[in-house]
Amino acid sequence: MNSQKSIHYLNALGIINALGRGKQQVADNLFSGTQSGIVKREDLVAGRSVYVGQVNQSLPPIPSYLSNYDCRNNQLLLAAYEQIKEPVQNAIKRFGKDRIAVVLGSSTSGIAEGERAVKHLLEEGELPLGYHYQKQEIGTCAEFFSQYLELDNLAYCITTACSSSAKAFSSARRLLERNLCDAVIVGGVDTLCQLTLNGFSALESVAEKVCNPFSINRNGITIGEGAALFLMSRIPSEIALFGVGCSADAYHISSPEPEGLGAEAAILAALNDAGLEPADIDYINLHGTATRKNDEMESKAINRVFGDGVFCSSTKGQIGHTLGAAGANEIALCWLTLSGYNTKQKLPPHLWDGNVDPSLSKINFVTSDTVLEVQQHYFLSNSFAFGGSNASVIIGNILK
Repeated sequence: MNSQKSIHYLNALGIINALGRGKQQVADNLFSGTQSGIVKREDLVAGRSVYVGQVNQSLPPIPSYLSNYDCRNNQLLLAAYEQIKEPVQNAIKRFGKDRIAVVLGSSTSGIAEGERAVKHLLEEGELPLGYHYQKQEIGTCAEFFSQYLELDNLAYCITTACSSSAKAFSSARRLLERNLCDAVIVGGVDTLCQLTLNGFSALESVAEKVCNPFSINRNGITIGEGAALFLMSRIPSEIALFGVGCSADAYHISSPEPEGLGAEAAILAALNDAGLEPADIDYINLHGTATRKNDEMESKAINRVFGDGVFCSSTKGQIGHTLGAAGANEIALCWLTLSGYNTKQKLPPHLWDGNVDPSLSKINFVTSDTVLEVQQHYFLSNSFAFGGSNASVIIGNILK
């Protein structure tokens, strides 16, 4: 039974990733189990081809007066914003530009543009005409977006690797609780770039094919790109944020704590924050990267807290691991599952080869015939990052 005194509502969602653009297209492709957005690229890692979750739609241009922020990351933001423009503008009219905050998570910013600029410098002896380092600064996305909307409140970016945009929800909620704003545009965005792919490749963590989470045959991640933006406020709507839990196990710079103690701590903190028991959770969107150690520790944490009854799936086989945007994108998939866009009451599928790793703790994976059977639902989404920076987020639907 939820006992939280104040509820913060996720009033609107804009989303773009390898599953498509917009709520209906993403929902349709999610529940159909398509992996059509996972494509092979030859130009990202030297000497090998890699599969990535890629956005293939054309993106809106950056206005000329904000040319210093012109990068694909910010174009993805605008593509997500176009879908929630009306509710955002209504919130601005209702509360004022000084009462709308922006909190985003990202890890790549405009690095892809920086890579091209360095290549041009090496080949031509000078940076490209009009290139500005500002587009590569890590806080660029929030700064750009606040200026684009001409807002006059807090705007900042959280960058804790793969938990960045999940942690943004905790920060955004805190601003509302402290009455520093009346609404927050919260979410995350990340873009494919060579730096990220080569880094993970150097760690021998990039899958040879499409990622295969929790399989005995898993051999690494599939990187993706995308953006998800929510309008969060105190105004009641269908879906709400109920709990956030964070932890920092600081076990190793790139390897997770092997028993999943930090992951478990984040999950338990989220449950406590929401005033819920493990039995109240109906579905878990797993971090599920398909690396050997991450899947192993997460299965241990899930099994200790929930046993093997709650439905679980990793959606990274459909959108890729969108890094700093993973939390927001996967919370968005949970939002779509709770919403009217999920007409058949299905859960996000767990796409893998079905070959169970007997060394993993047992958890209950979603199958093609898994459906929601009750009216009230609470979903948990996990995001675990380098350095043991962990976040778990609980959202749920509001019965009318």
